[in-house]
Amino acid sequence: MKQITIKVLLGCSALMLVGQSCTDLSETTYDVIPTSGSFGSTAAQQAALIGPLYNGLGDYYGNMSNLNTTTDEQIVPTRGGDWKDGDNWKRLYQHTWDPVTDNGQFNGPWSWCYNNITSINQQLGTITDANTKAELRALRAFFHYQAMDLFGNVIISDAVTSASPKQSTRAEVFAWVEKELLAVYPTLSDEPRGSYYGRMNKWVADMILAKLYLNAQVYTGTARWADAITRCDNIIKSGKFQIAGDYFSNFVTQNQNSTETILATPFDKSKRTGFNVQMKTLHYLNQLTYNLGTAPWNGWATVTEFYNSFDDKDIRKKQWIVGQQYDAAGKPLMDDALPMVFRPEVESFVFDAGANGRLAGARSQKYQIQANNTFTDQDNDFVIYRLADVYMMRGEAKFRLGQTADALADFNIIRARAGMPNYTTLTLDEILAERGRELAWEQHRRQDLIRFGQFTKAWRFKPASQDYRQLFPIPKDQLSLNPNLKQNPGY
Repeated sequence: MKQITIKVLLGCSALMLVGQSCTDLSETTYDVIPTSGSFGSTAAQQAALIGPLYNGLGDYYGNMSNLNTTTDEQIVPTRGGDWKDGDNWKRLYQHTWDPVTDNGQFNGPWSWCYNNITSINQQLGTITDANTKAELRALRAFFHYQAMDLFGNVIISDAVTSASPKQSTRAEVFAWVEKELLAVYPTLSDEPRGSYYGRMNKWVADMILAKLYLNAQVYTGTARWADAITRCDNIIKSGKFQIAGDYFSNFVTQNQNSTETILATPFDKSKRTGFNVQMKTLHYLNQLTYNLGTAPWNGWATVTEFYNSFDDKDIRKKQWIVGQQYDAAGKPLMDDALPMVFRPEVESFVFDAGANGRLAGARSQKYQIQANNTFTDQDNDFVIYRLADVYMMRGEAKFRLGQTADALADFNIIRARAGMPNYTTLTLDEILAERGRELAWEQHRRQDLIRFGQFTKAWRFKPASQDYRQLFPIPKDQLSLNPNLKQNPGY
């Protein structure tokens, strides 16, 4: 069955809704969508109609990257008046967020999950093709999983209804997501690329299930390490994915052909916008380094101790920008009277105005910065799941079950690519540290810290926080809309 590639689906959401035309010079269009009122009557047409629903998946990056500031790998210091923003970044980082003051930080992710779930439920009512229906149910399960991970006791929404939905326990949502994914698994495609790039397939379902089982003790109180291993084995033994020889090839501007990617959300700087990490992390004057059309915003950096956790020989340390900065012609840049030198040290959360504060903190270039880009967004696809994570999840689960030799083998695959010597012994602390180095700024850190019992500990500029902070508050907007919702304890 011919289908439109995912980037065309994203670029042509409006076409699918109102029948307008679309051109994407970087992709091949395999279908022509008719504009008659009968569109959607065939399996191929029904599959094409899901494009706008995947467009919603693209907001994963924007929602999750902000919440990553609650971890020990991302900091948004106040630099003079810049990035003060009512101290909301400080409250996120120090785990002092307030359900009322910071409602917007949490209502955004909640609405992202449930607006997409509602759209899927509406579409499912018109779908008769079994493959398309299975794919949409898997996508719906993904959004439920995200809501459960962030907020705990949430809503199971499996149909369109006018009634106020009831709130389910975290364990109930866990069981529902698991049941949904297992039910649709046999019907899902086993093709992760081509027209199925960026879409739900068997391997994405395996990945969500592996994440569920890896964190099952947190979610339900009962460990499921062996089940996590089974799902990781499915992915690894499928032969559909390979560890890329070059770590950074997973994150280049045109990274859609990575052999390691299991699920990515496609971006395009003009057609499907929203990926702008370079604007958040680079200094204003880095506009001259990369010949950008707009000056970056000089905000996000990595925490000093997190940067220092990388050995100098670790290839992955190159994801951080430190040292003297230059313009595109190679001329050293100056910030006022100071050489423009990024230093890893972030000595304060709040800096006075001036170059000293502007230059604090290592910046991220993990995702290739698109030079000569006149747009504020980039073309890199954001990688949600990739194979390196699978090996480390399997290794962790095996370690927790006492299978140390097998765990070492899995982690040493990742170490070898990083140019680091093999582990001969492992500890839980080292597993967490290695996951941090491999997956930095890929939005897995909060979940990892919680699983390892480290999320509420003290770190730079952050005192120890209360255990209830492991869940975000149910947004006040949602509490006022649905009387069946109860706030999480502590808030």
